[in-house]
Amino acid sequence: MSRQWALKEWAIAIDALLSGDLILLIRKGGIRESRPVFEVPSDRALLFPTYEHQAIAAIRPPFQAGFTARSVPATGEEIPLQGWAEMTHQVPLQGDGIVQSLHPFHIWTDAWLTERLAWKPERPAYGLLLRVHRFTHPFGMAYQKRYGGCRSWIVWDDLDSLPESEPVLSEADYEERVAQIQQAIAAPVSS
Repeated sequence: MSRQWALKEWAIAIDALLSGDLILLIRKGGIRESRPVFEVPSDRALLFPTYEHQAIAAIRPPFQAGFTARSVPATGEEIPLQGWAEMTHQVPLQGDGIVQSLHPFHIWTDAWLTERLAWKPERPAYGLLLRVHRFTHPFGMAYQKRYGGCRSWIVWDDLDSLPESEPVLSEADYEERVAQIQQAIAAPVSS
C-alpha cells in the first residue's frame, strides 16, 4: 500500500480540469491548514470534488452552466473520483494587474479572484499548473467527516493502486498553455 494524496477543489473546477478547459488553480491554503503558507505535499494527487463554498456568483459564464449546488455529503456517501493531476508548476501570484492577466486562464469571476487574493494578505497566493489525467474507469470513495472543512489536502494510506488513465491534453497542448500562463504571470497587465 502507498500513501495517496487528494487535492480538494470545487466540483465545477474539477469538471473544467477534466474537460481540458482549465489547467490553473489558485491557492492560498484553507482555513484549517496547519501552516500559514500553502504547501504541495506531492507532485501527484487525486482530484477530490467538493461543494463546500462553491458559489455560482463566483463562476464566469459559460462555466456557470455546469454548476450544481449540493450540500456536504453524508458520511459513507460515495464521492466519484474521475482523475488525477500532476502538478508541474507552482508559481507565486503577485503584483498589480495579476487578476486581469490571468482572466483568460481560469473559470472564476474577476471579483471573486480579487477577493480571494486579498484574503489574508500575509499568505502568498500561488498558481498551480496541473496536467490532468482522466481515469478510464472512475471509482468512488466513501465520504468521511475528516474530508470536510477548509483544507486543500486529504491523504489515504490504504489505496493499493489507481485505475488506468489518459491525459486530458496532449503534451504539446499542455506545454503551450503553460507557456501562455507563465508569460501572463511574468508580465501582468497594469490595472
